[in-house]
Amino acid sequence: MEPIHLSMIHDQPNTYNHYSTSSRTFYNGQFPSQVQELGAPSPCFSSNHSTSDEADEQQLMLINERKQRRMISNRESARRSRMRKQRHLDELWSQVVWLRNENHQLMDKLNHVSEVNDKVLQENVQLKEDNCGLRQMITDMQLNNTYSTLKDLEDVPCNLGTQSSD
Repeated sequence: MEPIHLSMIHDQPNTYNHYSTSSRTFYNGQFPSQVQELGAPSPCFSSNHSTSDEADEQQLMLINERKQRRMISNRESARRSRMRKQRHLDELWSQVVWLRNENHQLMDKLNHVSEVNDKVLQENVQLKEDNCGLRQMITDMQLNNTYSTLKDLEDVPCNLGTQSSD
């Protein structure tokens, strides 16, 4: 079937096969549902209105059945989406618990290492003090030894001049 345009309406007699609003194009015998609802002539002009009513009823049943299937499909999709969201939330909570446990263990390790570090620093200070004291003792011993060597030299007679004949 060939589409009918507004320009063709003026040349044709006013039948249901030639109907248009604004710039829309309709095919013969097919109207948008809005036009049919506004009281446009029905595509069926049989003398038997029951056949037309049955066709309309079947069409409505088909539309309602499609709506029902779509509604069920949407509900199922929403249910799956909620389940995915719940699984994701459960995984996130599991991750939170694991990370908190890991954080607690790391804090314990950090505290232990910090305590060991403090002990090592105290021991290092003590060793430096001991080292300084020992160095001082060595220095003192060397000085005392030097003085005693010098005292020994005082007892030795010293001839400052040349030997003269006596």
